[in-house]
Amino acid sequence: MNVTQKSIQALQGLPFDNLIGGPLNACIRAQADAALSTMRFINDVGLNDDGNGNKEAIYVYFSFVQGGRKAVMSVPLLTIVPIPYIAINTIDINFKATITGVESSSLTNELSQEYNQEATKETKTNLILHKRSTNIKTSVSSKRDSKSTRDSSFSIESTIDVAVHASQDSMPAGMAKVLEMLGNSMDLLDPNGELTLNDTEFELEDTTKDKATLIVQYKTPKGEFDTTGKLVTVKAKGSDGKPTGTAITAEPHKSEGTLEYALPYSQYGYVVEANGNEIDVNVTKKKETAPAGSGDAPQG
Repeated sequence: MNVTQKSIQALQGLPFDNLIGGPLNACIRAQADAALSTMRFINDVGLNDDGNGNKEAIYVYFSFVQGGRKAVMSVPLLTIVPIPYIAINTIDINFKATITGVESSSLTNELSQEYNQEATKETKTNLILHKRSTNIKTSVSSKRDSKSTRDSSFSIESTIDVAVHASQDSMPAGMAKVLEMLGNSMDLLDPNGELTLNDTEFELEDTTKDKATLIVQYKTPKGEFDTTGKLVTVKAKGSDGKPTGTAITAEPHKSEGTLEYALPYSQYGYVVEANGNEIDVNVTKKKETAPAGSGDAPQG
């Protein structure tokens, strides 16, 4: 196996699923945490719990002078504070693997051979034959050193760079609709509220049986209509012009946000009061009109 094959095999052993999938999963968890943070911000900053599990928008009130009169503006808090909508736009994962290292292997071949050789040598001297035998044992050692050392160097070093780009995301369509409705609920209010009546002068045909129908609408300084009659009192006036006696009980009118009172004849009239606002109401006997032609006839 050559170095290239070993390098490829080493790269295949890297945990790419963790190296790449890990940062992606972390970004997904971070996005989920950001969404929960947004929800907590809306609940903690912009909403109130009425104790029955119902959420109510928190309003802030600004006092100012308009046209020489003091006025109050009610504004939902969620419409004037930035709601955090942090979203991950792009994720850049840069991965780099470097292979360095050492692996060594060597091969040595040795060959040894022996050869036995016998040699005979004859000599003549002074006509006398001398025969001399010599045995020669020769050992030939042939050593072949063939050392082939193959060195390969490799190792694995991996680095990963993760760049996450996040910014304020566009508002969800549902929340944008909610804020639009809250924005439309902004209103200019009177610091004492607004008290309106259907009329202040009533005439009765029969003062012993008939009653005048008084319709009252009172908007509190917070912009809410009094539908229970607890904030509005209707009393008859005495000879001194001051309210006296027991307040008349109201009944809910068919139109939401209004109160209906049945007023009998009163010599001195009535006073309708709500948070410092007072309006006088008179219930009198209808004046009789002379029948047609009852006057003096013209002289001829």
